[in-house]
Amino acid sequence: MKRRTVADVMTAKVVTVTAKTPFKAIAETLIAGGISAVPVIDDDGHVLGVVSEADLLAKEEFKELYYDDAYRPPLRARIRHAMGSEGTGSYKALGETAGELMTASAHVTTPGSPVVAAARLMDRYGVKRLPVVDADGRLVGIVSRRDLLKVFLRADEEIRTLVLAGIPTSAMWTDPKGLDVEVTEGVVTLNGIVSRHTEAIAAVRMAESIDGVVAVHDELTWKHDDVIEVPMWGGA
Repeated sequence: MKRRTVADVMTAKVVTVTAKTPFKAIAETLIAGGISAVPVIDDDGHVLGVVSEADLLAKEEFKELYYDDAYRPPLRARIRHAMGSEGTGSYKALGETAGELMTASAHVTTPGSPVVAAARLMDRYGVKRLPVVDADGRLVGIVSRRDLLKVFLRADEEIRTLVLAGIPTSAMWTDPKGLDVEVTEGVVTLNGIVSRHTEAIAAVRMAESIDGVVAVHDELTWKHDDVIEVPMWGGA
């Protein structure tokens, strides 16, 4: 079964800046677009880095010029501003262009990457979006946390159809017509009788692998328990 990839959910039209884009133009771009970061590209479209609101906060005038006195940046941004990004906080405070302010070696993903892989990359590095690049490193899109949530917006009936389609009609281990599949708000409930315990396990795992499934409730029963249990302390 085809898993959804970054290409299925990414935004192809990306707001970008170049290494020479000045500080104020970057700030205006972020504010106007309602975004917190923007890719920095070269003349050929290769991603050089990402400049974010946190990078701009190294300059206090970013807050003074574009927000009122009540503005409080996100906690992550405040921490990065206080500590500096990899010890470069004082350097960025002197930066005047995207090339001087950006975080180089930006974390990126590719169009063919599974959505779950992109989500894990965001979580690992604490970023909200990833530039999407082709095989040559050229920017082709951007994917955000909000984009990744789109995989959970599949209609319940579509999910049910995919679950049923994932059961091989030629397989001897169960009769798809006798399998009761219910889907409510992305939660799949499997009911029915299969021949073997391992077949029930396979059905649950198959359902769990479908993009858009929030959880699977296993209410299957089986005629024969063929799951081999290994003794805790081994056997003679």
